[in-house]
Amino acid sequence: MGDKLAEKIKQEWQNEKIDVVIPIPDTSRTAALQLAYKLSIKYREGFIKNRYIARTFIMPGQKQRKKSVRQKLSAIGLEFQGKNVLLVDDSIVRGTTSQQIIKMARDAGANKVFFASASPPVRHPNVYGIDMASAKEFIAHDKTTEQICTAIGADKLIYQDLTDLIWCVQQGNKEITNFDCSCFDGKYITGDIDQTYLDSIESARSDSAKQKNHTNQNSELICNDVE
Repeated sequence: MGDKLAEKIKQEWQNEKIDVVIPIPDTSRTAALQLAYKLSIKYREGFIKNRYIARTFIMPGQKQRKKSVRQKLSAIGLEFQGKNVLLVDDSIVRGTTSQQIIKMARDAGANKVFFASASPPVRHPNVYGIDMASAKEFIAHDKTTEQICTAIGADKLIYQDLTDLIWCVQQGNKEITNFDCSCFDGKYITGDIDQTYLDSIESARSDSAKQKNHTNQNSELICNDVE
């Protein structure tokens, strides 16, 4: 995945000077390390991770997600000061984490902040067991790469191509030719997912729905205490 991202950056960012490649720990390290090697750019660990904070993209509520990002990571100023930094992450889901991390990099003194996602844009909900956001809450929903770049505050943004991602995964077992790419292309492999079902997921998984359920549960607890 790092190889393919490096090839794409060479083709599309020929006029950009990148001083250092920094992974967003932990899952992007392998891709970031290989990307840096292929581009002949320094690789540095620029963030210290708090091991006691859960995955932020599945946390309920935007306010809690923003707060948790700052608790989850701390920037090492010496790795950012005056540099054009390329941050690498495994994916961008809601964009909350990416936006906060880019701000942290700028606050630490970065000159420019570029961002690379080792996966394609996440535009569609997962229906096979992962409680991801509703489609409208994905930052890539109905947005171009340029619009997403502006929304997260990066100087430039690049995504892995889906064809490249599929090729990368196939290297593990070339006998496998079909994959579930529904989060990226909206094609569900079971063939039984229609818009009605997606609408039901939308109403159940959105932040507003979860907040309503949380409020109702608290009201029930208060009523039970009164009784």
